[in-house]
Amino acid sequence: MNKDFKAHWDRVYASQEVDRLGWYESMPEPSLRLISRCILNKEDPVLDVGAGATTLIDCLLRQGFQNIIAVDISEVALQKLRERLGEEKASRVQWITDDITQPLHLHRLQNIALWHDRAVLHFLLEEQQQQGYLATLKKIVKHGGYVIIAAFSLKGAQWCSGLRIRNYDQDMLADFLGNEFSLREHFDYTYHMPSGEERPYVYTLFQRIA
Repeated sequence: MNKDFKAHWDRVYASQEVDRLGWYESMPEPSLRLISRCILNKEDPVLDVGAGATTLIDCLLRQGFQNIIAVDISEVALQKLRERLGEEKASRVQWITDDITQPLHLHRLQNIALWHDRAVLHFLLEEQQQQGYLATLKKIVKHGGYVIIAAFSLKGAQWCSGLRIRNYDQDMLADFLGNEFSLREHFDYTYHMPSGEERPYVYTLFQRIA
């Protein structure tokens, strides 16, 4: 596990209220829009990569999904999310603290029907990190499964939370995933931070075809 990354995100989540974080969404509408395009059963395994303290988990539970897996490198972030959900709702989620690029636990998962990543991949600047992410994704996402990746667009900021990021467009993400995945939908989206600042994203939906 990348201990520097873990320490950074533990500090970030420990130092601020969740709804003041620069990426907080009260309603993750763009992600929900793409999830609605996926053909999923409520029992299908849904993996939220870099879940942080997301409100997406709340939405998926309300929609009746029964096999939700939340993973983050920061145990502090996941603990805050568990506390906000409450004991009953949190008990319906599988919680994994792990590094997506050097997994100790994630590689044991199988037949993931949906991989959802809002703003994780763009923090991975090193080739080794990117290839570790991709290897994990390819190992656990099933044939016909879906991959949603949202990242800072080419028009977006180049730094976030004190860290340098890599900007993407849909073609770059398609090249990254390779020909095993087909791009089904994409759109640009301008997110407004709690401070009011704008953050341009690109949202993409892929399906595994090979």
